[in-house]
Amino acid sequence: MISEETIIETVSELYKKAVIELGEDVKISLEGALKSEDNELGQLNIEAILKNIELAEKNNIPMCQDTGLPVVFVKLGNVEVQNLKESIEKGIIKATEEVPLRPNIVDPINRKNTNNNIGNYIPPIDIELIDSDYLEITIFPKGFGSENNNALKMALPSEGIKGISDFVVETVLKAKGKPCPPTVIGVGIGGTSDLAMKLAKKALLNDITSENPDSELNELEKEIKEKINSSGIGPMGLGGKTTTLAVKCIKADTHTAGLPIGVCIQCWANRHATKKIYDK
Repeated sequence: MISEETIIETVSELYKKAVIELGEDVKISLEGALKSEDNELGQLNIEAILKNIELAEKNNIPMCQDTGLPVVFVKLGNVEVQNLKESIEKGIIKATEEVPLRPNIVDPINRKNTNNNIGNYIPPIDIELIDSDYLEITIFPKGFGSENNNALKMALPSEGIKGISDFVVETVLKAKGKPCPPTVIGVGIGGTSDLAMKLAKKALLNDITSENPDSELNELEKEIKEKINSSGIGPMGLGGKTTTLAVKCIKADTHTAGLPIGVCIQCWANRHATKKIYDK
């Protein structure tokens, strides 16, 4: 059995890693954006971001003051697990105290802070059942400067792939500099309204330097990225070639009468950390 103690320690370490160390795919994309940027202010902003990333790792401190709302993705194989939900919550509390993390979770009505980054329905835990011999946990700290600019459209099937592209581009351009570009854009297509938004967030976990194995979605991602970057919004919304580093799409089958489109915007700090735990 995978013990409660193991899960607590794993979640705490993953949260700490996610807020301090940015993935190599994002670093590579930012460095590429710097090389191609010919706007002086755009160059300065990307240089500042890269320096920020370097200092966070060097000093072992979070890369952003907004250490996010903890979103948890779980892949549950054929293993016994002790108190999964409670262990994840305890791991988040431990990380909040020890990193430390800013306590971000409040009641939506009276705004009272829980002071430990867990709360009613928080963290949201997405569980995917898999045929394997391990438990995989991903911690995805979601800042709300970007989350506040997410959008959902229940489009008509007749709007088709052009409607998808137009809505994503419209959503990102409307946000302008608010989500701290250069952003990463997750797009969920199909399913139900809630599934489209969940897939949009899940898409942000993909390696942003990789090609989508679905050729149709791969072309759509490239088209949307090109349209967004031609806007000139640029890093931090102050002008330049790179408004978004990548667009990542996931699709699900849907009802014949619908075309749900979910857009999840992530700032340059596309933070997440994953670990597999085997039942030894």
